[in-house]
Amino acid sequence: MATVILRPNESQDALLRRFRKKVAKSGILSTVRRKRWFVSKSELRRIERKKSIRRLKRRQRKTVSFDQGR
Repeated sequence: MATVILRPNESQDALLRRFRKKVAKSGILSTVRRKRWFVSKSELRRIERKKSIRRLKRRQRKTVSFDQGR
């Protein structure tokens, strides 16, 4: 759980900004979004496979465009 303590002479806005940054870095919100609905193991595997294919295609595009620029 992310906690922040009010520093001396710190405004509420700065405190809130620090809290939001801490929550984002900890990955709490992404975990909550992921666990919001039940996803079966087979569905997780299918999603991961799609992600990996997308990642590989993106890498191939970058290497092809980099090679053409030489």
